[in-house]
Amino acid sequence: MDYKEKYEEWCNNPIFDEATKQELLSISGNEAEIQDRFYKDLEFGTAGLRGVIGAGTNRMNIYTVGKATQGLANFIIKQNGQNKGVAIAYDSRHMSKEFSQIAALCLNANGIKTYIFDSLRPTPELSFTIRNLGCISGIIVTASHNPPEYNGYKVYWEDGAQIVAPIDKGIIDEVNSITDYSAIKTMSLEDAKLKGLYNVISTEIDDRYIAELKKLLVHPELIKQEAENIKIVYTPLHGTGNVLVQRILKEIGFTNVYIVKEQELPDGDFPTVSYPNPEDPNAFELALKLAKEKDADIVLANDPDADRLGVYVKDTKNGEYIQFNGNMTGNLVCEYILSQKKSTNTLPENAAVIKSIVSSNLTDAICASYNVKMFEALTGFKNIAKVIRDFEEQHTYDCVFSYEESYGCIIGTHARDKDGIVAVMCLCEAVAYYKTQGLTLWDQMNKMYEKYGYYIEGQHSLVLKGAEGAEKIKEMMTKVRNNPPKSFGDYTVTKFSDYETSKSIDYETNTETVINQPKSNVLYFDLNNNAWCCVRPSGTEPKIKFYIGVKGTSLDDAKEKLETLKTDVLNSMG
Repeated sequence: MDYKEKYEEWCNNPIFDEATKQELLSISGNEAEIQDRFYKDLEFGTAGLRGVIGAGTNRMNIYTVGKATQGLANFIIKQNGQNKGVAIAYDSRHMSKEFSQIAALCLNANGIKTYIFDSLRPTPELSFTIRNLGCISGIIVTASHNPPEYNGYKVYWEDGAQIVAPIDKGIIDEVNSITDYSAIKTMSLEDAKLKGLYNVISTEIDDRYIAELKKLLVHPELIKQEAENIKIVYTPLHGTGNVLVQRILKEIGFTNVYIVKEQELPDGDFPTVSYPNPEDPNAFELALKLAKEKDADIVLANDPDADRLGVYVKDTKNGEYIQFNGNMTGNLVCEYILSQKKSTNTLPENAAVIKSIVSSNLTDAICASYNVKMFEALTGFKNIAKVIRDFEEQHTYDCVFSYEESYGCIIGTHARDKDGIVAVMCLCEAVAYYKTQGLTLWDQMNKMYEKYGYYIEGQHSLVLKGAEGAEKIKEMMTKVRNNPPKSFGDYTVTKFSDYETSKSIDYETNTETVINQPKSNVLYFDLNNNAWCCVRPSGTEPKIKFYIGVKGTSLDDAKEKLETLKTDVLNSMG
């Protein structure tokens, strides 16, 4: 069936409700819009679903969510996991609550218990809940930091991590096998409750989650000592982080916590920001205004599902606030955790740190300094979670910290996804500790640069929407894969790694090795002088991403090298 036939079916088939049909009839004659909505099915990939909300096969709606859930249900039944149940949470986006209930009742109609939160909750708490309740799976309805018109649906497995091989393929196959929307089962909420299938969970899980976070503090006594001298500004960016962040900071002793009132309440329109992404400086406009009024030490922002954290810290020398990117935050936390656990004799002998392959090489130097084993994983926190699971199953290492450059980290292993709540807690603890040393977080970052070297990184994304954009991204990756550059400006490629073919070629020794990672559409170039670059398509947005890293003799030198290399990389691959 081509896109026009699919459009006609959705307009006429009685299975689709009247509101859906009216929405589609309103675009009659708009060929480009019809094509974009129906040229493909919204792909249930390894990260689940993510797309624009609306009617059509290539949109997030009750039918595409139902289809995904029926496929998940079929897989769970084959695993005999009905009685373990599925935990479900949702964020503040439009249709999040509705999609979560559609998913719950579909699972219930298939005889599978669900445990659904009574109101919105962060992604990391959903990950924690799966393990805490012993569920076989979990669903979070969120589009993370995407624009307001998006929503998404992520599936987790019983270890609390997003699905990975071979589970992901099994679920994807089940979802793709559903070609008739009438195969999607459902039942009434009343019947589901009467049969004990639909279970509402509330603050009891919050209590357990907060208790686990408190166990991760290294210096709780210093927080109480310095709390009155520390000012914290926080914004949840209209998302899920507000309640738990305020709670944890209050319970561990911080007293001067200022919330950006305009962004405190959940709102799927995200009216105060054009893009609810804590990576974007524009998202901090109101928070920085408040920070200057209050003379805050640190400014923090979670994305809508609170798995990511953006940070600004004060430079007391000039009174300005400096943005920390994900690598800076990750490395500062890594140094804090390793140094303080070592000084308090709580660093495990088999301690390990995990980072994604596109994260900073500064982490390597930090881990080497503390004689801690460092591991790398593919982009996407589910791959980091898989390494943690391997540690547990093989009884090898104890993961004390893991992060990826895209503003996500986790301390310990209480959850198996990025946790922006625990990141807030840890950074505020670090503010207290370094204040006792007469240092700000920016002072500490500079001390780390002086100790390890001036490592800095950058990223550039090309947004290419629709069918044409997807084809262009595919062509760009194919071109680079088949003809990999041997140099970028003054930098020479020392090793080229293709994670799709699992082959790595060392040009200095002229040897080829097998990459021991899952296959992924990622191309990585090691360069001389501690530089590197990487290119991959985004797994959740219509863009291709370029990552670059360098090491300089000073911050200015590193910044200059980064800009030069970025230009050379984009000229060669963009």
